[in-house]
Amino acid sequence: MSQKAHAPHLTLEVERKGHTIIVRCSGKLVSGVNDILYARVKEQFPHTKHIVLDLKDLVRMDSSGLGTLARLYVSAKSAGITLELTHLSKQVRELLGLTNLLEVFAFIGQSGVKMG
Repeated sequence: MSQKAHAPHLTLEVERKGHTIIVRCSGKLVSGVNDILYARVKEQFPHTKHIVLDLKDLVRMDSSGLGTLARLYVSAKSAGITLELTHLSKQVRELLGLTNLLEVFAFIGQSGVKMG
């Protein structure tokens, strides 16, 4: 009897728009893949002062993913980089709210209007 294991899968797409780097996250930001996001975003630091994490296609995030977002926020702030989040799912917004991190992060709405 074989069971097919469903490994957590995270894909990232990096795009430059003017002076901003947008990192589109798809899949699951969970334990085992969270360092992929951290490394990919951190490698963008020398190239910009503004990074947007687009979480529209992120279907799940656990506490490890939350920790990664917090680490990125601290690293970006220390480097003089603005890190913003956009397109939060209900689950991600609730997780950030439960941990009081909604008050820490800056958000961009779909219309580009800053919401926090």
